[in-house]
Formats: sequence, C-alpha cells, structure tokens
Amino acid sequence: MDDVHKRFGGVVALDGVRLEVAPGEVHALVGENGAGKSTLMKVLSGVERPDAGSMRFDGREWRPAGPVEARRAGVAVVHQELALAPHLTIAENVVLGSEPGTGMLGRFGPSRRGEAARLASSALERLGHGHLDPNRLVSTLTPATRQLVEIARAIAFEARVIVMDEPTSSLGRRDTERLLQVVRRLRDEGISVVFISHHLEEILAVADRWTVLRDGRTVDTGLMDSIDEAGLVERMIGRSLDAVFPERREDFGEMVLRVRGLAGHRLPLHADLDLRKGEIVGLAGLVGSGRSELLRSIAGLDPVRSGSVELRGRVLPRTASPRDRLQRGIGLLSEDRKGEGLALRMNVGENLLLPRLAPACRRGVLSGRLMRDITRKWTERLSVRSGAFDRRVGTLSGGNQQKIAIARLLHLDSDILLLDEPTRGIDIGSKVQVYELLDRLAREGRAIVVASGHLPELMGLCDRIAVMHRGRLGPARPAAGLTESDLMSEAVMGRERNEESAA
Repeated sequence: MDDVHKRFGGVVALDGVRLEVAPGEVHALVGENGAGKSTLMKVLSGVERPDAGSMRFDGREWRPAGPVEARRAGVAVVHQELALAPHLTIAENVVLGSEPGTGMLGRFGPSRRGEAARLASSALERLGHGHLDPNRLVSTLTPATRQLVEIARAIAFEARVIVMDEPTSSLGRRDTERLLQVVRRLRDEGISVVFISHHLEEILAVADRWTVLRDGRTVDTGLMDSIDEAGLVERMIGRSLDAVFPERREDFGEMVLRVRGLAGHRLPLHADLDLRKGEIVGLAGLVGSGRSELLRSIAGLDPVRSGSVELRGRVLPRTASPRDRLQRGIGLLSEDRKGEGLALRMNVGENLLLPRLAPACRRGVLSGRLMRDITRKWTERLSVRSGAFDRRVGTLSGGNQQKIAIARLLHLDSDILLLDEPTRGIDIGSKVQVYELLDRLAREGRAIVVASGHLPELMGLCDRIAVMHRGRLGPARPAAGLTESDLMSEAVMGRERNEESAA
C-alpha cells in the first residue's frame, strides 16, 4: 500500500500511508486510537475505497470491490468484535458467507453439512486444535475458542493475509499466549499476519516487523529486533517513555480508608489495606486472584463474610449498601466498562449525570442548560473528545469512554476511587492521559486504589503496591523499591514461598 489517502467529509483519516507486508511474516501495525489503523485495514479488505494511492497484492494491482472479493482473493479480517453467529455450530460459522447459492447451510442437505464439518476440522487441526467438535454450538465456547473459530474461518478458504484487530482484548494471560502460538504457526505455514494490538509486549513477542501510524500518516517502519517498547511508544505518541508516567508524589495526608481481615463469601480470603489522602496504591496479582472481588467488597457490591472497612476513622456497617458507600465518597470503576460501567446507548451527559441529577435540576425539573453546563465542565477538565453533549457513549473511543466513567465518580464527589483495570482496552496515548488525570486527582487530595494486570503500569503510577495471591493480599510496599520480577514471583508463589525461594 503506497501513498494511500482517505477522507470522510472534513476529516482526514489517511494521509499518504505506506504499508508493506512480506509473505509469511507477522507485521505489527501500531498507533493510538484515531491513528488510522482500522481505516487502513478497511481499505485493504475492500470495506472502504481509497481516495488516492496505489495497492498491490502479490505483484498485481489491488482494488477489491468489497469484502467478499477480498476474501476470495485471500485477504481475511478477524475483528475485535467477533462476527460469529452464536446459535450456529463451529462448522456452520466457518463456512458462513462462503456456501454456494443463497440461504443457510442446512438447505444443502447432510452432504453439505458433512463437507462443512470436514473443512472446519481441517482448519482447526492446522491451528493445533483438532480436538474441537465442529458440531458444537459457538454459544458454548469461551472467548479464546471463539477467536480460534474466526481464524479457522479465514484459513479454511486459503487466506494468505490475515488481519487480526486487537485479538487478545478479551483474553487472559494464558489464552493470550496460546493465541500467539497460533499466530506463529500461521507464519510458519507462510501466511502473512497483520497484527494490531495496544499490548506492546505481545507485539515484541510475536512480530517480525512493525509499522507505526500517527494522525493518519506512516511515522516509521522496521524490523522488530531494531526497536524496543520505549522506541515504539516514542514513535506512537511523539514523546519518550520517560514522559509516560508522572513524577512520584511524596506528601500524603491522613488515613482515609482502613481494611482489616476482609473476607467475602468466595473471594477475597483475607485482606488488610491502608490508604491515605493523596496516595495511589496498586493491586497486582494474576487473573482470578481476587483483586476485583476485593474492590467490589469495599464498595459494598459483593457480600462480606468477615472483617471490617473503616472510613475516616469510623467502621462501616457490613449491611451498608453500595448507594450508602457511594454517598460517603467511595466510588468504584468496574473493569467491565461496557457491561457494567456505562450505558452505551445513552449520551455523554446522561451517563455522567445519571447517579446524581440534583445539580442539574431547577425547582425539581431537569434543566437541559444545566445538564450541558455540568457535562461541559467535566469533559473539558478531563479532555474528553466527545464532540457533543448528546453523542452516544458507545460511539466514543475506549479512552474517552473511560474518562466519562471517571468523570461520573468525580461528579458524585467521590474522594476514594477504586479503579479496576482503568486502562484496559485503550491505546497508549489515552493511557498517558489517564495516568496524568489520576496523578492530578491524587495531588488534589483524592485517595486511589488501582487494580491492574499490567505491572509496568502499577510500578510507574503507584506509590505503594500490594500483591494478591489466591485471595490473600500481601502487605503494600513502596513501588520505588520493587521490580516486575518481584511482583510476578509473589503473584505466582505468594509472599512467604517467594521469600523462601529468594533465601
């Protein structure tokens, strides 16, 4: 792809982009949200037509009339939001859109269904998952296995270039590693993979070459062994990795939250935690260790079996509702932004004001002008690029959605913020903005707990870090004296076993 341009009205999406992918290589395409990655892939796969520029596929001019033509020629896309029919089987999904004639596969009789099953089994075998039953319903599969079905659909019809758009966004660490192994297997078979991900550690682990886009332009490209994570970040955001995290805070106020012996019905098993005004404390740990359950227990969302939560010197009743704790200043940001954190079909103003409408009311009646004024105040303060008060939250980027969720807690006057994976699924530029926002809030006196599976994030952002191991929270220690190896070892083995091993 050479000098590719694409404009949507007055918005320039692609401004002379170049991309070259070799046979049998994994090529990482990286950049912030809005950099042009998705638009470029839509042009490649025939969803959009370029306004200018040239494309060549296997030495010939490439201008697909649409996605079907692109797929038949060997270009397939595995989207972040999986395009599977959950009520159909694996085999039916593999051939969906490729069966002859019109209508569903079932109209072609048992022989056609058998052919689909053989095709799906062969594709899954190539991916190292031949044990999967092609007649199993997709609705019964895990997110990781659904990803495999999408990839199987691509290779079943001899795709030569597969675009993977954020393929690990909904996967845990173990499933992510398995998917990366699948990507390597495809490369070994001579299939080219364009790998789009915000997780730079995955790119470093699997890619052969990289291309960085910024503001619709190609910034740079090169071999993977010629760059490190810091170099990628610098090219993506236009500044060095040293500027990603704010300077450490040193002055903290009085104790505002004290957790002692907290245990839920399942998780956590035991947790002690102290939090001071102006401090950011990180929670590390493996997926399923109990980090999220601890935050939900403190916020009153999950039942507590034993232990206490003390707020500004007063022990909260175990029966205190989430509403009561919210009114006392404890605000929770859910890790499930789309499922629990936001009402995606509602607009920016409604999402921000919904839990506390009184400031936007005049004589008991909602005022459109006040709603807009309050929304404008918070969106400007948090640098939300929403475009309009009445824009649906579901149309915003992940970073802007996260800012709206945080702005709602600030509108509620929450001074203790429990943030579960606050930067999950957002690009590095938006992450930097969230880091800057949290640092600013801490310096204003808010107390913050951040649970995250990304260890560099905890080490760069937090003042102290505690590690969760199988439901038990270890003591919080100064982040400045910890390494990633320290945290990971404790997360895997627990503190006592880790100390014995070190000795």
